[in-house]
Amino acid sequence: MSRTTPQSPAPVRARRLVGAAALAVPALVLGAATASAHVTVTPDTAEAGSYATLTVKVPNESPEASTTAVRLELPTDTPFTSVSVEPVPGWTAKVTQAALPEPVEVHGTTVTEAPASIEWTADDADAAIAPGEFLRFTVSAGAVPDGVEQLVLPATQTYSDGEVVAWDQEASGDEEPELPAPVLQVVPASADGGHGTAAAAGAGGASGTATGTAATADDDSSGTLPLALGAAGLGLGLVGAVTGVVALARTRAGGTGTATATDDAEQR
Repeated sequence: MSRTTPQSPAPVRARRLVGAAALAVPALVLGAATASAHVTVTPDTAEAGSYATLTVKVPNESPEASTTAVRLELPTDTPFTSVSVEPVPGWTAKVTQAALPEPVEVHGTTVTEAPASIEWTADDADAAIAPGEFLRFTVSAGAVPDGVEQLVLPATQTYSDGEVVAWDQEASGDEEPELPAPVLQVVPASADGGHGTAAAAGAGGASGTATGTAATADDDSSGTLPLALGAAGLGLGLVGAVTGVVALARTRAGGTGTATATDDAEQR
């Protein structure tokens, strides 16, 4: 006489594990996006003496208001002598010059005034950065000061509801502050003197309010490629984990079914 064999709990456990793993994928991706949702400058490293093409990435973090203005502060104790901006449709850029606290020597020339800030303002509500969006602003700045390890570039983000967020906190130790200021690391000049890009940037960057040339695709990929590769690796790892769980559950389910069939045969 045969008996009814209860369904093995292995497939049930497998389905639960698969469901949990599937839910973990968007949660981890969302967590990574949230952690990086602040104003940044890429690339984050430049050679001393060079002219650097910097991209300021501004995400909108408000669930309701739009970003209508962005201001980037430039160092005046170790200044850039030239700054030019790339036009952004629907936005007006203004470079403000200011007297330096003390004159500085740049390539044998005494400089008493330099670009102190850049402010981008949306021309109308349609051009503002809406919730869930971000915008890039490209700048050509140089010459990158020598004798410093990094340049801190505080940013201010203004929203349509009047909120103003200051990204001006400097990191202390390994922990990142809540509102970190964009930072440009400065490395020593290469063998050619660090002026490999100066000639290309000089024509568009001679004046503080001059218009710069368009950023290349390489500039964008330098900041987004590591994040994309990291997200891809995370996704592949989770897929592998889910596949392993399913295979293990099926193996256990198969083993349980074989053992039960043997028991039934013996009893018959």
